[in-house]
Amino acid sequence: MIIVGLDPGLGCTGWGVIAADGNRLSHIGNGHIRTDAKAALPERLVALHGELLGVLALHLPEAAAVEEVFVNDNPQSTLKLGQARGVILLAAASLSVPVGEYAPRLVKKAVVGTGGAEKSQVHAMVGRLLPGVKIAGADAADALAVAITHAHHLASARAMKGRAA
Repeated sequence: MIIVGLDPGLGCTGWGVIAADGNRLSHIGNGHIRTDAKAALPERLVALHGELLGVLALHLPEAAAVEEVFVNDNPQSTLKLGQARGVILLAAASLSVPVGEYAPRLVKKAVVGTGGAEKSQVHAMVGRLLPGVKIAGADAADALAVAITHAHHLASARAMKGRAA
């Protein structure tokens, strides 16, 4: 199964694509989508949407996973993050790609083993789980971590369903 993980941001959205075959994971691609900070908000959202549709069309994922919005000290930043996240959800839904949503602490716990892990620890564990991967930056590492989390949750759900049958 091809899974795209997305770490939303208006200025920079990270993306990471993995293949999951049972518990085996392999890296397909990763990167980031940047928007022009000088452009008006609607233009930035359109640019994010278009670039993301390009990533989805290139990799044809069967599932997507997105990090949930966390509330930070600046309400304006939280609103902009929410708007970028809405565009991401729209892009995936418009291509009929089912989306899983995960809290940042849950992603850290799934990948590192503790919900309070530092970004550097997440980056390091992604490198261990996907040997040989060249990560495009912190946002791409977070996106790959979200994809890995989704892969683990899907595998667990399938195992539970198999036991129930």
